Amino acid sequence: MARKIKKTDRKKAWASNRNGGKFKDEGKYNKTYLIVCEGQTEELYFKSFERDGIEIESFAMGCTKLELVECTIDLMAVETYDEVWAVFDMDFDNGGDAAQHSKFDNAIHKAIKNDIRVAYSNDAFELWFYLHYQYTEQQNLRFFYYKQLSKLWNINYEKDGKSRAFASKIFHLLHEDERADIETATERADKLYEKMNTRAYHHQNPVTRVSVLVGKLRD
Repeated sequence: MARKIKKTDRKKAWASNRNGGKFKDEGKYNKTYLIVCEGQTEELYFKSFERDGIEIESFAMGCTKLELVECTIDLMAVETYDEVWAVFDMDFDNGGDAAQHSKFDNAIHKAIKNDIRVAYSNDAFELWFYLHYQYTEQQNLRFFYYKQLSKLWNINYEKDGKSRAFASKIFHLLHEDERADIETATERADKLYEKMNTRAYHHQNPVTRVSVLVGKLRD
């Protein structure tokens, strides 16, 4: 039986769940996922995988990576899920610095220590979208992916692509676009990881582990 939210936590961003304040019916789902993300693009993309038998509680936190992991730990104390994931990316600024590298790596280490799986990306979550169309081993900053997605989707991605209205359609856009292929994207992501996985997390660029989470949700 799910535990109730503590009074001191009721005003926190994650405290109001997607069921209008009601706890999930444990007998209704074959598998439940908690996915805590940095932004709404990720939140809405993963929520689109929900279907009969699978419940996905996806939250956008808009906080630091370490705070995101800490919020995820708090959520795990409120309810029990079959799988818990944290989703964040590096987002280098001018190549990053030692402090930025440390925060990224430490957030991943803390998540793993607390049984949270991490779908991290370096440099940007949008690398996962780009891999549906093209393969790259270049160390691109997020603005490269914004530019490429703008061309592919005929939109100013940085300005309009991150709106809630557009972000809620990305899952279906990728599914319906004949140029995009999720199986190929997964193969490309796995290939990148095989090349990068012996390096420190912040040096794994480009890489995205979003493919692993997507594979779980598709199964």
